[in-house]
Amino acid sequence: MASTSRGEALALPRVTCPNHPDAMLVEDYRAGDMICPECGLVVGDRVIDVGSEWRTFTNEKATKDPSRVGDAQNPLLNGGDLTTMISKGTGAASFDEFGNSKYQNRRTMSSSDRAMLNATNNLFKQVYEQKSLKGRANDAIASACLYIACRQEGVPRTFKEICAVSRISKKEIGRCFKLILKALETSVDLITTGDFMSRFCSNLGLPKQVQMAATYIARKAVELDLVPGRSPISVAAAAIYMASQASAEKKTQKEIGDIAGVADVTIRQSYRLIYPRAPDLFPPDFKFDTPVDKLPQL
Repeated sequence: MASTSRGEALALPRVTCPNHPDAMLVEDYRAGDMICPECGLVVGDRVIDVGSEWRTFTNEKATKDPSRVGDAQNPLLNGGDLTTMISKGTGAASFDEFGNSKYQNRRTMSSSDRAMLNATNNLFKQVYEQKSLKGRANDAIASACLYIACRQEGVPRTFKEICAVSRISKKEIGRCFKLILKALETSVDLITTGDFMSRFCSNLGLPKQVQMAATYIARKAVELDLVPGRSPISVAAAAIYMASQASAEKKTQKEIGDIAGVADVTIRQSYRLIYPRAPDLFPPDFKFDTPVDKLPQL
């Protein structure tokens, strides 16, 4: 009984005509009035229309979508997603001295970039709401969330690549990375040499044959357990160096190190581990420009 009475007390009062309580009221959307169809009495006024706005103004083309309800609400924002689209200016005040538009809309994101952004935002919001990383800088937390999101979305980036865009030290990002994994009780897949090979070779301008050879060399080196304890990035860099030295597109250790984000000495150490088994590491169909026995001995 208590729950029933409480429910009746919380129920909203029904608007009816005092003279005809059983009549179905008619709503005038233009005036915002509730009118009794029996006697014409205006029972309620200033009723808010919660439907979509479909009006097309005179200065807009009829072919344009007249709906102005905006994008879907973003659950990551407490105040909702208040997005503004800037139309193309026509007056002199809309352009700078060089004729370029002063105000421009943000570049449209691809679906993969938007998925990455949403994953990073979700991680950051979970960490923020749990208050598990008190005392840590927000920039460091955001950088660690980006690093985790990249690995979870299958497009991993190195710590140095994240450092280059965030200006946070590698050590601080690494600390936040471990704390976030522990706080959220989540995990990430282990990185492999294949996760970075195509991007490194593309940035170095190496042909497809060299990229395939470097991928094969790195995979065989791991299978033969030639590089125990070495990071996948250093193994990938050493494989690229060996494949490029055997081809016509030769690259120096410094060039590869700048792209991969590893020191020259790190590449040399991994290269020395795989060099003794070089004849067994190249794919059978590889076209050598430099024979295996002529490869540099570091």
